[in-house]
Amino acid sequence: MSTTTKPAASTAPGGQRARARQPRRLGHTVIGVAIIAFMLFPLYWMLNVSLQPAGGAVATPWLPFDLTLDGYATAIREQGGNLVTSLLVGLGSVVFSLLIATPAAYAMAQFELRWATPVLFGILITQMVPGIVVANALYSAYSDLGMLNTIGGLILADSAAGVPFSILVMRAFMGGIPRSIVEAAYVDGAGHVRAFVSVVLPMARNALITAGLFTFLFAWGDFLFALTLTTTEDVRPITLSLYTYVGSFVNDWSPIMATAVLSSLPAIALLLVAQRYVATGVTGGAVKS
Repeated sequence: MSTTTKPAASTAPGGQRARARQPRRLGHTVIGVAIIAFMLFPLYWMLNVSLQPAGGAVATPWLPFDLTLDGYATAIREQGGNLVTSLLVGLGSVVFSLLIATPAAYAMAQFELRWATPVLFGILITQMVPGIVVANALYSAYSDLGMLNTIGGLILADSAAGVPFSILVMRAFMGGIPRSIVEAAYVDGAGHVRAFVSVVLPMARNALITAGLFTFLFAWGDFLFALTLTTTEDVRPITLSLYTYVGSFVNDWSPIMATAVLSSLPAIALLLVAQRYVATGVTGGAVKS
């Protein structure tokens, strides 16, 4: 007596669907790579031109065969001081913004303050004011106070964007910290300041890094305040200096592109190092435990 076994037909539809998905996934991958290549091509061209000998950008070959660092040497020699100015302004804006925003966010998140909601609404309203309005008002005030062409003046101006953003980010995160943890610090004998420094700040590390990173990027990429509040070359951030640099070296794009590459490195390095902290800090206050 012979027995016959029937092939398992139940797996056939699944296998057909898997095979049908493969060309679709391959097409999506090709489209994604093409989009990324299109978006990254300006960065590649900037790096390519910066490594070429002196000359115009139009005659630059597609592949960098004849490489030289003369453009970077010229950029560092002539724009190094402006890069340092931008670095000082960016770091100063981070420190000033966090010193103001961190305790303010903690007070609005942990204490029952009647004016917390109106203050947050006011902070949101300030984000809608055009920057040129703020810049013009600051120019008049800085001119009377003698703060034009100063690093401190640029730090205060750039903090006008960093402080509100930092308050919003850290207030959302600190609102998710259980109140029982802070109360336990009070029971152990800690005061408000000690509980804030020893308990809350370590827990809010991701939010602090996120707020500090975006504040630095605001200050590093600022052009409007740099254009309005500086009238000499003594204090000139790299954004404004690069703008004026184009008019001086229009026939030699290698130093210009080298300056652009150097001005991009701090932001790229910070984003690569702090990306996982940024992802956690932005979403940390979205869901309360």
